[in-house]
Amino acid sequence: MTMPDCTRLMDALAATWPPASADDAAAPGWRLRDGAGGGKRVSAAVSLGGTDFKTAEAAMRARGLRPMIQLTDDALDAALAGAGWAEVDPTVLMVGDAAALADIALPKGVRWAFVRARVALIDEVWEAGGIGPARRAVMARAPAPKITVMARTDLAVAGVGFVAVDRDVAMLHAVEVRADMRRRGAGRAVLAGAARFAQDAGARWLGLAVTEANAGARALYRAAGMTETGRYRYREAPPEGEPR
Repeated sequence: MTMPDCTRLMDALAATWPPASADDAAAPGWRLRDGAGGGKRVSAAVSLGGTDFKTAEAAMRARGLRPMIQLTDDALDAALAGAGWAEVDPTVLMVGDAAALADIALPKGVRWAFVRARVALIDEVWEAGGIGPARRAVMARAPAPKITVMARTDLAVAGVGFVAVDRDVAMLHAVEVRADMRRRGAGRAVLAGAARFAQDAGARWLGLAVTEANAGARALYRAAGMTETGRYRYREAPPEGEPR
């Protein structure tokens, strides 16, 4: 049993959280992505083997964008840092065995359910966490198999997440727990439900991306049995005309 590495998880991340469109021709060696307001993960450029980041920078500036690149390569990261590009949201990739995660213990009274239709209460939880319509549109265009997982108690919706499958890897996105329901097991319930969906869809692994700054979530996922297996970050170019 070989755990997915960073490259495999990045591929699954891109497949399950897709941009509105992508352009591989405007800057040879680079993929420019239009996230339609869906956040950095679907809007930052990525290298397709290219190392001349100025090519990508020029193409993004020509579109009226402040250039941003998502990267895992240390050499490219160092080159961008040397050119004055600022680091943004260093992120950890984590993965675990779906069968084991599906069986994690939940507190009494906390459970999960699959949601296959739009539910206003779920949108409200996402909205409160900053996951607005543009990011929910990413979920809508993600290819199947996919599902929304809801965590709840006997009294209320407690949390929510979105999971989609890319072959043997399912990726969990947009996990949000209501502020008044935190530390009560809702995050674990979303994780367990996502893992069960991964199993049902034939995926062996459940992965996710979490910012390094989110120590609480990282601790929760580690305690559930997930392993940190890679990292990525963004670099953002200085505003045009600003000294480097």
